[in-house]
Amino acid sequence: MPRIVIALQNDYADWEPALLMAATRYWLDCDVVTASPDGKPVISMGGLKVTPDIGFDAIDAEQFDALIIPGGYAWEKGGAHDFTALATAFRDKGKVLGGICAAASALAAAGVLDDVAHTGNSLASHKKYSAYRGETRYVDQPQAMRDGIIVTAAGTAPDTFTVEVLKALGLYGPEAEAELAAFAAEHRR
Repeated sequence: MPRIVIALQNDYADWEPALLMAATRYWLDCDVVTASPDGKPVISMGGLKVTPDIGFDAIDAEQFDALIIPGGYAWEKGGAHDFTALATAFRDKGKVLGGICAAASALAAAGVLDDVAHTGNSLASHKKYSAYRGETRYVDQPQAMRDGIIVTAAGTAPDTFTVEVLKALGLYGPEAEAELAAFAAEHRR
């Protein structure tokens, strides 16, 4: 059973990991663990209060198959966690690493996007971080992008983010495709 850890912090964008969490828990029988900086409850942008399973200090890349970081306003408010050590550990262990919205820019700041194709809210949001060296690998597109084990997306792409994370985990088969197709149907014209 794949184990996925979702790294939450105050003001996280609750819609960004929601479909992924439901799909992996309900349809694919994965173990989904939530974490916060200190293991204490966090409140999302939408006011959803979550009591996490663990604190960030208990996240060990050896014990999980994926680290997923949703975005949110913590970065704009200057109170976001520095995910450099966690992101680097998951990448170095060959584990799936996903960042959506401002968290994709956090991965840019950590240097884990420098050598992989990636996307996010905008190139400008990544370039706010002086350590970012992946500008030539940035792809400006509305859908999520996967390059090997790294998945990035704009905050407006939780559907394709879910699909790409599942593909990275080797979980995107006919059952997942059938269940998730309905969520993207409204975007077809």
